[in-house]
Amino acid sequence: MDYLYPIFIIQMAGKSKKIKILFTIPNFDTAGSGKALFKIASGLDREVFEPHIACLHNRGEYFKVIQKSGIPVHVFEFTSSVRPVLKGLYQCWRKSRFFLHHGFHLVHSFHYGPDYSEPLAAKIAGVKWGFTKKNMNWGGASKNGWKIRSYLADFIALQNSDMKNEFYPDTKKTFYVPRGVDTAEFFKAAEDKDLKQELGLDKDTKVVLNVANMVPVKGLEVLIRAFKNIVYHKVVLILVGDNRNEYGRSLENLVRELGLENRVIFTGKTLNVKRFLSIADLFVLPTLNEGRKEGSPVAMLEAMASGVPVIGTKIPGVKDQLKKFPDAQVDAGDISSLAARIDQYLFSDRDWRLKFSDQLCSEVQECFDLKREIKRHEQMYIDTLKPTNK
Repeated sequence: MDYLYPIFIIQMAGKSKKIKILFTIPNFDTAGSGKALFKIASGLDREVFEPHIACLHNRGEYFKVIQKSGIPVHVFEFTSSVRPVLKGLYQCWRKSRFFLHHGFHLVHSFHYGPDYSEPLAAKIAGVKWGFTKKNMNWGGASKNGWKIRSYLADFIALQNSDMKNEFYPDTKKTFYVPRGVDTAEFFKAAEDKDLKQELGLDKDTKVVLNVANMVPVKGLEVLIRAFKNIVYHKVVLILVGDNRNEYGRSLENLVRELGLENRVIFTGKTLNVKRFLSIADLFVLPTLNEGRKEGSPVAMLEAMASGVPVIGTKIPGVKDQLKKFPDAQVDAGDISSLAARIDQYLFSDRDWRLKFSDQLCSEVQECFDLKREIKRHEQMYIDTLKPTNK
């Protein structure tokens, strides 16, 4: 390990001499955040840390994966309403007994909402508590909840550098912990010719790819309109993600309106993104600069690690990942600029693409590798548990 085992940890952990961490998340129905949590929990140094996981129910296919991992899983109501106040405090006290019973030293929440009953329970139990800020959502009805949640936290993991300036300019309990990808899983791979054949594409057809949870903030209508305006003709746009919702149906309608039925492919949800990355000539992330925006988009990192040239919008999270590649960024919502940049990439020569591909792979390996993300978490936990930490 890169750090010495601090003596205060040995003293506080007692006979086990391990830091017991409880990771909490509402569910594993949608696997994005669940996978991120699991990769961190399962990657921790087991000589130092003992991870546990808690969620609100046992539904979802990915829950079965967690169960088989060997990490203790608790199905437990770790959140509750704080109104009315007396009833809310009683519920927090009940949850605090759970934390104490299992002897957790620290609780790390992957909850995506502004709940603050969980940190109140941790405070009652005298257990360190913190959370990962996963997107740029803050205002509106949830603003006070986020403020209280942040005030009660002992640590806050920030997934991009803009979060510090925008939300926490004066606090010392934040840690910059961007997402990472497993470079043993995502790397330059041979083209999946069978997939191209399944999709009815010949060997000369180029592929522009997007992988996303299909919600309006992702700006996929901008990408579709930009695709309509590109000059390069022998190319298809592949949209990977669950399109069985209102937004997905609106995108399908837009494709029909623009006459792009033969050039835009909706794949639906898939667990094997690597197959599509292997045939991609370009990956585009057109997220809008509004609402929750992005935290640290892992789909972009997976494309970069796979050596696929990328274009992203100039928004928080993406700016961190493409900091060394300003030409790979366009203004969010700018259809004409995005179309021009797509054409530039598609018409570029092979040597340029190979060089850019190598640069992207190196950037992920040096700055956004999963092992680096895990080490950042481990150091955050150690620093949070130091007696002098404030």
